[in-house]
Amino acid sequence: MPKMHEVDYKVLGDDLQFVEIILDPGEAVVAEAGAMMYLEDGIEMTTIFGDGSQARGDFIDKLVGAGKRLLTGESLFMTVFQNQSSVIRKAAFAAPYPGKIQALHLAELGGELLAQKESFLVAAKGVTIGIAFQKRFGVGLFGGEGFIMERLQGDGWAFVHAGGTLLERELAAGESLRVDTGCLVALQPSVSYDIQLVGGLKSALFGGEGLFFATLKGPGRIWLQSLPFSRLASRIYAAAPQTGGRRREEGSILGGIGNLLDGDGR
Repeated sequence: MPKMHEVDYKVLGDDLQFVEIILDPGEAVVAEAGAMMYLEDGIEMTTIFGDGSQARGDFIDKLVGAGKRLLTGESLFMTVFQNQSSVIRKAAFAAPYPGKIQALHLAELGGELLAQKESFLVAAKGVTIGIAFQKRFGVGLFGGEGFIMERLQGDGWAFVHAGGTLLERELAAGESLRVDTGCLVALQPSVSYDIQLVGGLKSALFGGEGLFFATLKGPGRIWLQSLPFSRLASRIYAAAPQTGGRRREEGSILGGIGNLLDGDGR
């Protein structure tokens, strides 16, 4: 396994967070394209295929790594940020939407973690970022975001982002929990993951919670988010006037006055 870079960090902000990583000379981190917020002088960035965890490798190895990332819906490229100066420098990486950034030390989690695709933000250079297919047919067919997850391996720091509020929970052996498939952020490999139909036909059709739950069974730790981006995006899309969305008060006199005041009446 490649040697991890031992980086220090600070997570700053409340609902719109960013992580500031302190890099000693020669240290580096690898991040998703477009996640960078700022870089101090002396930090150089290099775009690479895959995750850059292999110090060496031919073009085919790099192409395979990039192809794995493409399957998860991520970019073919990642960016390495390395401190090439002789003094300590800082680099910051921002969350893509409101929520929380969670720092996870892979060595304390058994060296491996499964994360929802698009939740990975940045990691110490040397962390392997691959893919993990869910083996059960039901998960693959109805699991939504959970069918293909990112596999983070190594013994260094990795940072994931969750929408809304982040919940970390330890499941005891045999303990199960049903969650919305989009609310799952990450889990240890020891946690089993399956899909369960939501109650009866009436609950499935009119309950408003979708047709399927994700059933998680311990032992192991899980991380959940209260606001999946897909849920946020669907609410914004449904309310947008361009898509026929209407405000609650638009049918009243007050609604009409409000439209004139804020310019929506044109």
